Amino acid sequence: MSNQLDVPRSELLDLAVRIAKEAGDMLVAKRPRRPEIVETKSSPTDVVTALDHASEELIRGRIREARPADAILGEEDGLSDGAGRVRWIVDPIDGTVNFLYGLPEWAVSIAVEVDGEVVAGVVNVLPRKEVFAAEKGAGAYLLTTGERLHCTTGVPLEEALIATGFGYARGRRKVQAEVLAHVVPRVRDIRRVGSAAADLCALAAGRVDGYYERGLNLWDYAAGALIAAEAGARVGGLHGNPIGPEFAIAAAPELFEQLHDLLAPLDPARDA
Repeated sequence: MSNQLDVPRSELLDLAVRIAKEAGDMLVAKRPRRPEIVETKSSPTDVVTALDHASEELIRGRIREARPADAILGEEDGLSDGAGRVRWIVDPIDGTVNFLYGLPEWAVSIAVEVDGEVVAGVVNVLPRKEVFAAEKGAGAYLLTTGERLHCTTGVPLEEALIATGFGYARGRRKVQAEVLAHVVPRVRDIRRVGSAAADLCALAAGRVDGYYERGLNLWDYAAGALIAAEAGARVGGLHGNPIGPEFAIAAAPELFEQLHDLLAPLDPARDA
């Protein structure tokens, strides 16, 4: 238990892991051959399935049973205020389009904040049967194998495999395509899997060397960013800003600088 925060971080992480596993098992068990789209959000391509709602409902219910005073911020149902110092940040299915099409990169992502600082995070990548977790100051792990995670180091920009993602609005996608056209000739290659949480965990595991994206929401990156940081990555935004909806970059510290300096002159935090 931390004397400073007086909150049992390990208990918070253990609870997050249990809930993420239960939600994931439910999603696998109940996923039909082709889930039905029940609504769209920012654009016709930004879809929500009934199981997004079911997953968030399950997660919220389990949190309230264990810690009724905590606040909860979820992608589908917004913020539920709490009376304590703890807030849970929930993405019930990160990578809903992949989930819809049966592609193997989607995840349940749960992070826990104490006094505004993320101290625990879990990303359950169900199709790969991999559970990633981290506690602030205690490292990042692939729980499925017990392996401690370390991002790759010593990789120059021209040899780096870079992950990225695209937004849903046409104007944003247009700019992202322009930026990508400048990045591709300068790196080894690009990967786009469709889940920011999975991308950040892949970075932590050394499966990609760097990551950048514009337009993430807090629930997209809260758990994955902690996992990447605890694996040794530098996580931030442009021009010294923290990671946020405007922009996200993650890589080993030396590669972070190179990737940042490639991206910054392109003014990537804009929309057409």
